Amino acid sequence: MNRPSILLTTAALALSTLVAVTATVPAAAAPLAGVAPASARGPLATTGGHSHPQVLSVGGAGVYRIGASLAALTAAGRIDWTAPGCGTVVNAGVTGSWAGVLLLAFRDGRLVEVGTATAPPQSPAGARVGMSFAELEAIYGPRGSLIRNDAGDAEAYLVRVGSRVELFTGHPIRPGVGYFQVGPASYVERNFRQGVSC
Repeated sequence: MNRPSILLTTAALALSTLVAVTATVPAAAAPLAGVAPASARGPLATTGGHSHPQVLSVGGAGVYRIGASLAALTAAGRIDWTAPGCGTVVNAGVTGSWAGVLLLAFRDGRLVEVGTATAPPQSPAGARVGMSFAELEAIYGPRGSLIRNDAGDAEAYLVRVGSRVELFTGHPIRPGVGYFQVGPASYVERNFRQGVSC
């Protein structure tokens, strides 16, 4: 499967999950243990009874930390669904206030990618889905760069933070950012540049 197909599939999954969750979860649903209520001060977003931290960083988001165990998150009730990916990769959806917002990828049982097709969340610098690549360049300056995949048929905006990256890829039907993902460069950046291979 090529990268544009993956983006379309990911966007469709995110949208369908968001619609399903919005339609079935009551606005007064209890928040996850350890998550501050929407009325608390701090980096929270509230939209129609849906509250969660706004920030997705190279460390992950909330309990979904890069390196976290799929088995532990599943046992804690934090994983809604899983689907086999390429090789030892397992894709997953989340529960609670992040449901319909985050998509995860685990390799060898460990979290290697957290992504979203929605806004919020945003990066620690304030970048998010829906922005143009020019807006990202204005936010990041020399810390980021516009890159192309090896096939030359897709572009993305890449920000390196140590051995991890923030990657903002294009939208399938309009200009600008359609997907924002974080994780180790050896997984996230490599998959964009080379495409997924088993």
